[in-house]
Amino acid sequence: METIDKIKQQISENPILLYMKGSPKFPSCGFSARAVEAVINCQVPFGYVDILANPDIRAELPKFANWPTFPQLWVEGELVGGCDIVLEMFQKGELQALLKETAEKHAA
Repeated sequence: METIDKIKQQISENPILLYMKGSPKFPSCGFSARAVEAVINCQVPFGYVDILANPDIRAELPKFANWPTFPQLWVEGELVGGCDIVLEMFQKGELQALLKETAEKHAA
């Protein structure tokens, strides 16, 4: 499977998906740690991809997303943003609302 097809499949199969360095329990960079903490605090199920374990995705996703850095939060096939945007949305209460609504929509 081509890397771009793999990325598209991951995004389509996970209504809430975080591309990050490391895992939610063991993030491997400060930006990923802060972003995943915000997502975890929203108390919704989400998928993640460790880009350190997937160098092909790490290389191709920035081109596909037109977003150069990690982490990247995707919700319902749309790129929400990276660490700064995720934290800003969390502080405003927007992230909680978005993720809760998305999780409820896909719980059925």
